[in-house]
Amino acid sequence: MAGIRVIDVDWQRSKNSAAHHTQEYPCPELVVRRNQMFTLTLELSRALDSEEALVFTVETGPQASEAMSTKAVFQTAELEVSDTWIAVKEAQAENTVTVCLASPPNAVIGRYLLNARSSSRRKHSDHKLGEFVLLFNPWCPEDDVFLASEEERQEYVLNDSGIIFRGVEKHIRAQGWNYGQFDEDILNICLSILDRSPSHQDDPATDVSRRHDPIYITRVISAMVNSNNDRGVVQGQWQGKYGGGTSPLHWRGSVDILRKWFKGRFKPVKYGQCWVFAGVMCTVLRCLGIATRVVSNFNSAHDTDRNLSVDKYVDSFGRTLEDLTEDSMWNFHVWNESWFARQDLGPSYNGWQVLDATPQEESEGVFRCGPASVTAIREGDVHLAHDGPFVFAEVNADYITWLWNEDQSRERVYSDTKKIGRCISTKAVGSDTRLDITGLYKYPEGSRKERQVYSKAVRKLFGVEAWGRKTRLRRAGGHGLWRDDLLEPAAKPSITGKFKLLAPPVLGHNLKLALYLANLTTQVQRVRVNLSGATILYTRRPVAEILHESHMVRLGPEEEKRIPIAISYSQYKKDLTEDKKILLAAMCHVIKGEKLLVEKDITLEDFITIKVLGPATVGVAVLVQVMVANPLFERVQDCKLMVEGSGLLQEQLSIDVPSLGPQEKTSVQFSITPSKSGPRQLQVDFISPHFPDVKGFMIIDVAIAK
Repeated sequence: MAGIRVIDVDWQRSKNSAAHHTQEYPCPELVVRRNQMFTLTLELSRALDSEEALVFTVETGPQASEAMSTKAVFQTAELEVSDTWIAVKEAQAENTVTVCLASPPNAVIGRYLLNARSSSRRKHSDHKLGEFVLLFNPWCPEDDVFLASEEERQEYVLNDSGIIFRGVEKHIRAQGWNYGQFDEDILNICLSILDRSPSHQDDPATDVSRRHDPIYITRVISAMVNSNNDRGVVQGQWQGKYGGGTSPLHWRGSVDILRKWFKGRFKPVKYGQCWVFAGVMCTVLRCLGIATRVVSNFNSAHDTDRNLSVDKYVDSFGRTLEDLTEDSMWNFHVWNESWFARQDLGPSYNGWQVLDATPQEESEGVFRCGPASVTAIREGDVHLAHDGPFVFAEVNADYITWLWNEDQSRERVYSDTKKIGRCISTKAVGSDTRLDITGLYKYPEGSRKERQVYSKAVRKLFGVEAWGRKTRLRRAGGHGLWRDDLLEPAAKPSITGKFKLLAPPVLGHNLKLALYLANLTTQVQRVRVNLSGATILYTRRPVAEILHESHMVRLGPEEEKRIPIAISYSQYKKDLTEDKKILLAAMCHVIKGEKLLVEKDITLEDFITIKVLGPATVGVAVLVQVMVANPLFERVQDCKLMVEGSGLLQEQLSIDVPSLGPQEKTSVQFSITPSKSGPRQLQVDFISPHFPDVKGFMIIDVAIAK
């Protein structure tokens, strides 16, 4: 009998991709998900006889082998077994046969080659049918990445835009971000990130064989999104100098970054900060089929010595002594959470896992972080893989301030141990609102349960034998701290202080605020108040001092007094960074008493409004109106709008804005022609050489043309 040749293959793209939720991927190959049937129709050189079966071979990666689970050989059968690759014959008519194929739920993800031959012709070589891409499957209950809620799958896997929260705890700002995981070439680039990793370069066969495991994949991506160690995607820069690259605040999404890295032959893209790393990682993991979200933590600790406390050394004006202070508290820090099972830890740790691509500390010799189970963090189980102590400290370290005296002695200053890990935020499912998820990371601050968890975490980190005896910890500049010092609260102060804004802090305007001091006792108190102010980066690193003054205040019994503070625009203008942040500090020395540090972080406000002038429909141009204002009391020119939006514009728009007089407003109109239906995010940045970027975005609901 003559051998069978495959003459043609119909990959049934529209049917398969709709069933697999992959219709948005524009790549030439069929994209399918694990453990779910997909259908092919083969045109053969002759009809299959009743005794013949079709034998399929799938292979992925170099040196594919059945032993490594990177190759499988299987034939059409009636039996459906879920833990191996299967093929089921669905229909046969003359020389065509329709078959359904499916992978096991723990198959390696990636690009596969598919071959076929007849079972009766073993000596004949296989016929190459083509390539397809296999992804994780959050819709499949047997897949480790299974997510039960359809609304959450739509948000965390299929939504190609989102919101990243930045700013300070008392003034949280939403920034739009274009994930663009379905844009041209992005799937190919995401797969190439895996192939560029050092583990793949060292041992490709073993690396590919481990790509069935979301724990392994997310750890590789966490390392590869930053450029430390591995020529990864984004190079970090926190010094406020962005020569030879793009300021982190100028990025509006991941697509340009990923394409630039790929087209530049894998040269790291300059520059990123935490929200850029998180935005890019969210794109890559959603693209590969892992439900992922971006999370912002306000007052985020960076605990360099892993003692679960952030120790800040200040001078008599409350200014941070950077040469002594190794730990830090960032105004905010952004990371990711991905949803999957923890086969390594057990089912109680399934669910959201913290991943952080920002290069802060090494994990097993590489700059990466996670996956750390959010449940483990909340329960103080910091001994579990991966990087639990670091993440626990980010959200729950105790914040301790030490006054460093000129004689090199130090004394503890009263400060708030509830300060770290506030307003932990992510975009709500199906809306633009901010969802506070602090309760997933820790019990209520100051509660008995939260203190018990903190003590448990310290015990697990330092060992039971270290608990209850003095454990000396190496500190900055060789200064030792006793572990007991860190667990004993400072004595309660006899005065309290608080900064209050007297007018909204607007970019280009003078700042007006006051320090309110109150005497908590029935005795007269005399207080020396040393005030300082500095422009800062969002990491709270000072850039330049803009305020330095002292006051003597007499407080009668239970009296409150107000110290007015004014900072003119000219004082902060030249030293303000793109973060638009100012830190005020008041070190209050009670004469013959204790010391109190009062701090306030201020983010300067700005203004932009976006309106769509008519209904938005696929393929139909619609006008957009943007209103902007010059925030300064001086004329500005050379301003422009930068506009982008996945499914709304084919490429980024740059629109010149006419010169604007002092505080003048203007409106700019342009048209967009949507190419995709559904909710689409339009981002508009107002860019000027005279002041930091003003960012805006809106969601536009695009209808399908009737």
